[in-house]
Amino acid sequence: MVRPHSILTPDDLHLFNEGTHYRLYDKLGARLATQDGEAGTHFGLWAPDAEQVSVMGDFNGWDPATCRLFPRDQSGIWEGFIPGVGPGQRYKYHIVSRYGGFRADKADPFALASQVAPETASVVWDLAYEWNDSDWMRERGRRNALDQPMSIYEIHLGSWRRVPEDNFRSLTYRELAAQLPEYLKHMGFTHVEFLPVMEHPFYGSWGYQVTGHFSPTGRYGTPQDLMCLIDCLHQNGIGVILDWVPSHFPNDPHGLGYFDGTHLFEHSDPRVGVHRDWDTLVFNYGRHEVRSFLISSGLFWLDRYHADGLRLDAVASMLYLDYSRQEGEWIPNRFGGRENLEAIDFLRTLNEQVYRHFPDVQTMAEESTAWPMVSRPLYLGGLGFGLKWDMGWMHDTLEYVAQDPLFRRFHHHQLTFRGLYSFSENFVLPLSHDEVVHGKGSLLGRMPGDDWQKFANLRLLLGYMYAQPGKKLLFMGGEFGQWREWAHDESLEWHLLGYPAHQGVQRWVEDLNRTYRSEPALHQHDCGGAGFEWIDCHDADDSIISFLREGYHPNDTVLVVVNFTPVPRHNYRLGAPHKGFWREILNSDAPEYGGSGQGNLGGAHTVPVPIHGRRQSLTITLPPLGMLFFRCEPHS
Repeated sequence: MVRPHSILTPDDLHLFNEGTHYRLYDKLGARLATQDGEAGTHFGLWAPDAEQVSVMGDFNGWDPATCRLFPRDQSGIWEGFIPGVGPGQRYKYHIVSRYGGFRADKADPFALASQVAPETASVVWDLAYEWNDSDWMRERGRRNALDQPMSIYEIHLGSWRRVPEDNFRSLTYRELAAQLPEYLKHMGFTHVEFLPVMEHPFYGSWGYQVTGHFSPTGRYGTPQDLMCLIDCLHQNGIGVILDWVPSHFPNDPHGLGYFDGTHLFEHSDPRVGVHRDWDTLVFNYGRHEVRSFLISSGLFWLDRYHADGLRLDAVASMLYLDYSRQEGEWIPNRFGGRENLEAIDFLRTLNEQVYRHFPDVQTMAEESTAWPMVSRPLYLGGLGFGLKWDMGWMHDTLEYVAQDPLFRRFHHHQLTFRGLYSFSENFVLPLSHDEVVHGKGSLLGRMPGDDWQKFANLRLLLGYMYAQPGKKLLFMGGEFGQWREWAHDESLEWHLLGYPAHQGVQRWVEDLNRTYRSEPALHQHDCGGAGFEWIDCHDADDSIISFLREGYHPNDTVLVVVNFTPVPRHNYRLGAPHKGFWREILNSDAPEYGGSGQGNLGGAHTVPVPIHGRRQSLTITLPPLGMLFFRCEPHS
């Protein structure tokens, strides 16, 4: 039934075995083909230590004996053509190892579609789709540039909104396409980041334990349905970043673990090959074919799904051999150090290939240590990422705002410390899903004080993020002040928008996004020190900080002042860099946001009274637990 047939050239085999084939998704897995005028499917699988590989599925009654593949030279690849097999048919590989009589039924590592969990078979699929996002694709290089606004809405697709009329099921990709772009456009976000959409057997992993590295989860629809969602987002001017996980993979029997009776994708020694925190397996980054597999996966989502960026999860766990391990539980590198040299080389090669093939996208690293030059180019010795999450800012800021305002004066350094490193990397400021799970509570729930103060503090936290240099990321629910901790199997608390305080937070985020996008001073130097200057970072007694954001043009200047106490400050004097009228463009204490309405009646004029090392100054009213944004309108 299986015919000898190959779509792999000798060059493909050579590049694959040396680890430099980066489009394996065109060659391996189940690919529709025609032989002698007859339609069918070409199957290709890497299993170098298999004695026998066969395909079983709907088309042969799941009989492992009838459709045996043929070994291809010494490449470790098994392949063959099965006529009559077409889209929608389910299959697995039956592998007989040459060692120890090991047998296993494995899903296809290169499957383009998968059964809906808890079923685990792969599905033959055709990825043909007519895209309608050409305008976005032409422009996205400019929109993704480091001097452009990037405000990211992080979302778990299965729990954003649910359908109460249908047993509270998740929205499908198509239903999301009808709702999500409009919402993001209204809110003013520039990008959306999906928690991993790659197939994963355990829903509670949120997608971070991937078995389908080329297959979107079928929980919400077909591959084309996901393409439709991305297409609709692009048509509405929203970029799409995909969470991508090359750091570890689950040990489910149908997955990559012990694939052909050997530790093919992972290390054999658990001191290197097992993540004890997550009970998952670690990729062997030193194996050429594994590198080709992973880099092909990353490029696949950028190529076939038009993704605008990849966010890499748990990069620190890749970089350090002793990550979350005690002495004696890890193996030093060949120089005796703790650095994972193979993983470092893999990450550098990955970024090199991403930017070579897709120079208009961005890669982002969730890297939680002080590893140097994560977002610096390879030629400078960096890892080559476009951006890095600023985990230090996130931890310091959340710890600070959780303090009772009475004691914030003693923690002022947590606000100002970032000034020592804020331009050492190209940073994203993340208020992500990790901060609203595992008993941490919601952002709103972590704020101190009574309900009014909680909402005021949340507005401060969000406004402070938008005022700081760096790109922005906010997990869903934070934009309207969800009360409860995020639960992946429930909808967000959308009913809260029936209450004015939650409406006010949502309106505040909408206006922050609008101002961030419209004011060049707030984004042009997000990743460069030329656009930031302290006015006063020393007023710890009053828990007040003030600083300037500046754009390319001298007149593009925004002054930000933040009062982290519930005490209003009248006649507060502040140094100003320019003579003129400073218009109040945002006030977190405005009544429409739920505030008390204290402010400066539209702005303030400078007077020639020197302070803070400046010849001009402003006298302003600083509202309680409030922050103000002023734009300079110089005298002509």
